[in-house]
This record gives sequence, C-alpha cells and structure tokens, in this order.
Amino acid sequence: MKRLFICVVGLVIAVTAWSRTFNMKELGADPRGIESCTELINQTIEKASSEGGGTIYFPAGVYLTATIHMKSNITLYVESGAVLRFSDRFEDYLPFVKIRWEGTVMNTLSPLIYAHDAENLTITGRGTLNGNGFKWWSWEKETRELIKKNGGKLPALNKLQRMWEEANEDLEISDYYKPSLERRMFRPPFIQFYECNNVLIENVKIVNSPFWTINPAFCDNVTVHGVTIYNPSKDPKGPNTDGINPSSCRNVRISDCFISVGDDCITIKSGRDADGRKYGKACENITITNCVMLSGHGGVVIGSEMSGGVRRVTISNCVFDGTDSGIRLKSSRGRGGVVEELRVDNIVMKNIQRNAFIFDLFYDKESKVEPVSERTPVFRNIHLSNITGSDIKQIGYIKGIEEMPVQGLSFSNINMKAEVGFIVDIAEDIRFDNVDFSSQTGSPWQFSKCKQIVLNNVRSKYPVNQQPIVTFEDVDNAIINNCFQMTPVKDFYKANNSHIIEGHNYWKKESFKSVSYTHLTLPTTS
Repeated sequence: MKRLFICVVGLVIAVTAWSRTFNMKELGADPRGIESCTELINQTIEKASSEGGGTIYFPAGVYLTATIHMKSNITLYVESGAVLRFSDRFEDYLPFVKIRWEGTVMNTLSPLIYAHDAENLTITGRGTLNGNGFKWWSWEKETRELIKKNGGKLPALNKLQRMWEEANEDLEISDYYKPSLERRMFRPPFIQFYECNNVLIENVKIVNSPFWTINPAFCDNVTVHGVTIYNPSKDPKGPNTDGINPSSCRNVRISDCFISVGDDCITIKSGRDADGRKYGKACENITITNCVMLSGHGGVVIGSEMSGGVRRVTISNCVFDGTDSGIRLKSSRGRGGVVEELRVDNIVMKNIQRNAFIFDLFYDKESKVEPVSERTPVFRNIHLSNITGSDIKQIGYIKGIEEMPVQGLSFSNINMKAEVGFIVDIAEDIRFDNVDFSSQTGSPWQFSKCKQIVLNNVRSKYPVNQQPIVTFEDVDNAIINNCFQMTPVKDFYKANNSHIIEGHNYWKKESFKSVSYTHLTLPTTS
C-alpha cells in the first residue's frame, strides 16, 4: 500500500509518496518454475503502471515466464536466490513487436524483456535472468545448415516465418544483408528497450541469452552497472550472444561488469546500411569502464552496423583475457557512418586469440572501389594509450579502403608481445609514441600505402631472425625520431618506394658496441 508522510514546517508542506511493491510469490506466481506466470507478471505491471509505477518483486524461487513488457516507472527486482527462467517455446513471444534487429528496424518476435516509448525503467537485484537459449541456438544452427544445403534458400516456411514475411513485406534491405534475412524468423534479444529514457540495469546475472543480451535501441540515459553476463562460448555454444550492445543510444554508462559470451562482449552500433542512414541516429557519449571480459569474439567492438555513426566514446580500466580480439572497429562499403572521437586508456590484454587491435573498413571483402558518398564508412580521430598485452596471436592491423584511408589514429605508452606484429595498410596520419611491439615472425611494424606516419620512441625488445623493426612499402612522409633500439638488429627499418625522414635516433646495429646517430634539421614551412 502507499504510505504518505506530511511534514509541516511553518507554511511549507512536504509530501512524499512511496510506490507499491508487488510480491509475485504472494500474488500467486509459482516459485517452483513449473506453471508459467507470464500473464500474472504482465497484469501486475499494468496495474502498477496505472498507479504511476511500482516494483515487481521476485523473492527466492524459480519463476517460469515468457516475454515481459515493461512500462514507465517500473522496477523488476529479482532477489538473490530468485531465477526468472524464460520459456523456449517460440510462439510465447507473439505478437510481433517493433524492434531493431541486427541494425534493421522490423516487426518480429518480442524480446524476452521489452519496453517501447517508456521511461524510468529498472532491472535490479542479485538474482538471475535465465534466457534458456539452447533451443534457440539449435534452431539457428539447423536453419543455417538447411539454407546452405538448399542453395541459399529455405525449402519451405513454417507458420512463424510466414507471419514474419507478411509483417515485413515493405522492408528494404541491401543485397549484402539478404542472406542474413533468408531465415525469415529470428531469435529475439534478451533485453531490448526501444525508444526509452532513463534506463538502469544493475547487479543481476544474465545467462543463456537466445541472441544479443542487453540491447537498448534509440534510448537516452542508459546505465548498465555491476552486471554479470554468461553465454557459453563452447559447445553447446550460444552463437551471436553478444553481451551489451547499445544501438543508436545517447549517454550510456557501462561499468563494473563481468562478461563471457559466444560473440562480442560489448558492441556499439547505430544501424545497418540504408535503414540505419534513414534513422540517422548516432550512438554517442558512451563510457565503458572497470569491466572484465573473458570469452568473446571481441572485448569492445564498434560496428559493423554503424551507418548512423558512433562518436565520443571512452573505454578505460578494463581487462580482456581470452577474447578473440581486444579493441575492434569494423565496417565496409555500403554501410556509411563516421566513427570518431574515441579514447581507449589503461587496458590489459592477455591470451588474445587473434588480434589485439583491429581497424577494418574492408569487412566486406567482396566490395569494390566506389566514389565517396553516404555509403562510405569513415574511421578518424581515435587515440589509444597505456595498454599492455601478452600471449597474443597478432598485435593487429589497420585496413583502409582506397577511397577512404583510416585517418588520425595515435598509439602511446603501449607494450605488446605477439606472434605477429602490427600491419597498417591504406592509412594516413598514424602516430606511435613510446611504443614497444615485439613479434616472433616478421617486422613488428609493417606499413604499406600510407601517408604521414610518425614513429617516436618506438622499439622492440625481442627482435627475431634479424628482421627489421619497421618496414615501409609505398609510404609517403614517414618520420622516425627519438628511437633507441635496446637489442641489436642489422637494420632498424627497411623502405621500398617510400619517403622516410630520420630525426634524433639511437639504435644499435650488429652489436651493443656500435651506435648510429643521425641529426637531421627539417626545413620549416610558413
């Protein structure tokens, strides 16, 4: 019941009202996880909403439910010892609702927890949300195999697939995306709040998501704090079970989370191709801090759905241990969108299975050169500092496209040891300052088709087989300055068809006794 307090001081009257807490067990929800309580939960949310809001409280127990549709001013409180176990009957997620699925707005099965055009939404407590995704994952695998065996097409559509086709007959998609939509029915995200404001998700544990786990779309003021997300990365593997994926959201704070999933841990997105550009809403003002990420395709990823743009992002104080990649930006021709104003600081990487850093504008390897237009993706003004990495397959790579080089990246105070070094292809204005890269094979730095490269105080502690520390191929205006190679190498750098300027350098050749010193005064320009 509501409690009302009236305090009279002089002529001032202060009134405080507390919203009701609805104890789902007392209201008749089965705590054994046998009888579904979907209808009871949603009726209780409607009742609380009619009273201005309230808390839907789950004490210890297991509660079987399907989709939960939240309203403004509603809190889901899942107590420690309580589990919300979601149905794996696909029909339980009807009727279709409007969501953004993999960067395209469509009508499809409802997310497990969903809200549209609401505000002041909270999911909290120390309990567990179990998406029960195993049946969804099996369906995905079987459907993909069926499409592949049938030459890229489904041989027949089931009831849900026919419903999806009728509900999305006006959907416009690019040729690149058509194979993805051939399934005609899609696993729902676990949590998607669509066009909502003031969202808080904290402290809960989320497991076995059917698809992306926390996926707010077109939201403002989103906080995800202290959340644990676990989706299996090995058999039975949960495919595409990303952890936290804000899409075209503003003012997002992600902090103190533990994430181990079957795809990317955290991904920032803003829509796919023409559909994303139609909405034209960037993902912006994003902070990610104090997170630990284990299994996953990437630690923090931007793209590849980034047609609305991504800007003003900070990533700090995180540990990536066992992910396929660390920091990964990916896009392709046709996607469009600008990724800019990104800062990455104070990161430790360990046991990275593929690349510590990826900046890839050539994600669609079948794309061809085309004139610069709204279809052209852009990466620029990105800065990384204070990063340590070991047990890494490859330090990483930058891959621009001929009509749009990757631009304006800086790396400072970084030490990395890997099997393969850092490869830069089609980029300009790339800077390295106080960076130690060591690779077991090949040169730690390899540049091709680049402009305006600055290497200041760079070195390699573990050169192998007398490989040069840096190689240049078709590079215009590279500056090497203040470099001191601590272990001997025959050649600090090799260049082919490149213009290299040496500043103040101290590097050792052949042995510790020989030191080469060059002082070159550069002309000034007005």
